[in-house]
Amino acid sequence: MKGDVFPGKERICPDIVTGLKDRQPMSVYLASIVSLVLAALSLGPSYAHVLESLPRLTVWSRELWRDATVFHRQFEWFARIGAPVDVAAIVAAFVLAYLLYDQRATFWLVVAGAAFLAAGLAAWLALVAPANAVLATWRPGSIPSNFDVIRRRWEIGHMVVAALKLCGLVFLCMAVASSPSSEIMLVSPE
Repeated sequence: MKGDVFPGKERICPDIVTGLKDRQPMSVYLASIVSLVLAALSLGPSYAHVLESLPRLTVWSRELWRDATVFHRQFEWFARIGAPVDVAAIVAAFVLAYLLYDQRATFWLVVAGAAFLAAGLAAWLALVAPANAVLATWRPGSIPSNFDVIRRRWEIGHMVVAALKLCGLVFLCMAVASSPSSEIMLVSPE
C-alpha cells in the first residue's frame, strides 16, 4: 500500500501480524534474546578478569595481589551476581535448544553454545574454586609459600573460563543469526 508507514508488513512473520496465533516464533525470538543477554552478562565478569590479569601477574606486587584479591573482597559481587547469571545463561541456552529442536542445524549450534557455557562453569569449579578455597585460608602477614602456584592457577583458571564462555556466546550468536526464526521481526527485501 502506497504511503504505508511499514511497507512490506505482509512479509513480516505472519504470527506477529495476525496477533500471535501460534506463539512458537515469538517464544523462540524471546528465548534467543534472553539467552544472548545472559550469555553476554556471564562473559562480562570473566572478560574483566582477563583484562586485569596481565597487570595483576606482571606489575602488582605479591602483597598487593593478595590484599586486593583476598582481604578486600574485591570479587565478592562477581560471586553473588555472577554465579546465578552463569547458571541462568546455561539454562536459557538449553531452553532455546529445546525450542529449536526441529531446526537441526540451529539446534546443534545452540547445544554447542550451551555446552561451552556449561564447560565454563565446570572449568571454574575445577580450576578457580580450589584456588579460592586456599585463598580463604590466607591471613595477613607473610606471603604463603604456595602463593605463586595458587595465584597462577586462579588467574589462568579465569582465562580458561572466559575463553569457554566466549566460545559459548559465539555459538549462540551464530545460531540466532542462522535461524529461520531470526526473521521474526525482519522484513525481507522485495
